[in-house]
Amino acid sequence: MGLIKAVLGSIVGTLEDQWLDVIKCEDMGMDVLMVKKTTKTGQISKGSKIFVAPGQVAVIYDSGAVVDATAEEGTYQFDASTSPSFFAGPIGDTFKEMWQRFTFGGQPAKEQAVFFFNIKEILDNKFGTATPIMFQDWSHPIPNQMTGTLSPMGLNIRCYGKYTFKLDDMGVFMRNHAGTADIVKKDNIIEQMRTEVMASLQNVLNEMGNSVHRVPVLELPSYTDEIKKVMDEKVYDEQIRKRGVRLVGFAIESVSLEKESQDKIDRYEYSSNAMMQQGKIIDVMQTAAGNANGAAGGFMGVGMMNMGSGGMSGGVMQNAFNQQGGQMQYDPYNRGGNTGGAAGAGSVKCTNCGTMFTGKFCPECGTKAPAAPTVSKCPKCGTETTGKFCPECGTPIPQAEAPKKCPKCGIEVTGKFCPECGTPIQ
Repeated sequence: MGLIKAVLGSIVGTLEDQWLDVIKCEDMGMDVLMVKKTTKTGQISKGSKIFVAPGQVAVIYDSGAVVDATAEEGTYQFDASTSPSFFAGPIGDTFKEMWQRFTFGGQPAKEQAVFFFNIKEILDNKFGTATPIMFQDWSHPIPNQMTGTLSPMGLNIRCYGKYTFKLDDMGVFMRNHAGTADIVKKDNIIEQMRTEVMASLQNVLNEMGNSVHRVPVLELPSYTDEIKKVMDEKVYDEQIRKRGVRLVGFAIESVSLEKESQDKIDRYEYSSNAMMQQGKIIDVMQTAAGNANGAAGGFMGVGMMNMGSGGMSGGVMQNAFNQQGGQMQYDPYNRGGNTGGAAGAGSVKCTNCGTMFTGKFCPECGTKAPAAPTVSKCPKCGTETTGKFCPECGTPIPQAEAPKKCPKCGIEVTGKFCPECGTPIQ
């Protein structure tokens, strides 16, 4: 082969036509889809060598028609007398169909050429939504009180990602797009393809958001395989296929919500949390109402949940604890009784004479003010309570041992000996 190059370089004038032509195409990378190669005279001599590199298809064009093609890499000798080898290479069926239907209309051109097609997977093609597109999100269902059914939340989203493609039918691509151009680059078709990809994406998103798939909006990037499968099954990329091109890979890399849609989700989740909180309050009230020993602790738990919710359950609290226009007031320590709202803040009820007072001793009889109830944690769920049963799960709360009185000096003792006189405590 080196000798042929050397000899060819020394031949001039009319002797040049006596030597074989060598036709090949350099690697086309990711930017070139088709290249036309011919000789200076436009005619390919019998016995000429044609080199087909990996990832290329060579199509022989003669006087307005395709006469042969191969997708198998290697060195070929041009011989017009041989039968076509359309079955050479991994896409023989495509060549057979192309052979049967491909000719150029009009007056045949007196020209011979080899068209090299890039059949590698063309990578790193980006897409993005120029304007927001609609998505029906079943992860935030909206109840219809009239029909008792659920409907998806309509959201405006933006999607960004990448896709890959490859030439699938050289005859269709040549007839409908390339023609007999000397070179066709990816840039010649990429903008139109991006538009068609976005149209396909909208159809796929409609499918992903229907009642069958119910894909959560922010989990779309995790459904790459399902998206491509739906696109193939429904032939949503039909316009792209009509160009002789096939989408190979399709991946959504990120999804973002329009501000209005994000606000809708925030309001939805706020309302859902409020309803869940109200449901818990109702459960606690029902448990406390049916448990005389745990009633005070149950209502204490209700008050704590109400404070923790930032007032979200205020309506439930008001209905639960106000009777006949506010004639009953809720006291977390159950010390006020039915005061009609007259007792001051921090007032307690004397355990001896019933007088309402503030301070450490009753002003009427001198009895010491009752201590605030001890707050304990449920050993099962950790909920804080002052009662004997957990207002959240009903688990019994271990009670601390009551202090004893020293039989000698009368003071309260929690240990085994009196700290004042040393008397043993039974």
